[in-house]
Amino acid sequence: MTVRIHLDRLLAERRMSLTELSDRVGVTVANLSILKTGKARAIRFSTLDALCRELDCQPGDLIAWTPGPAMIEEEDVGKDPGE
Repeated sequence: MTVRIHLDRLLAERRMSLTELSDRVGVTVANLSILKTGKARAIRFSTLDALCRELDCQPGDLIAWTPGPAMIEEEDVGKDPGE
C-alpha cells in the first residue's frame, strides 16, 4: 500500500507557499517538507486538522491511498512470515 500526500497540488491550487502555510498552521517548514516529499511516517490529527482548515480541504483531498505491496515495518524485518 502506498499513502501519498498531495500538498504540492493543494498549495499550487491555492497559490500559497510552504512558508505561508507553515506560519498559518504552526508547523515548521522542514516538517512540512518531509510531509510534502512523502518521507513522513505519521501525521498528528491536530496537524491534519490545521492543514485542512488552512487549505480549505477535506483529509481525502490531502491524503490518498493506492493499492500495492504492504509496507514492511522495521521490527518485522527478518521474521518468518508465518509468525
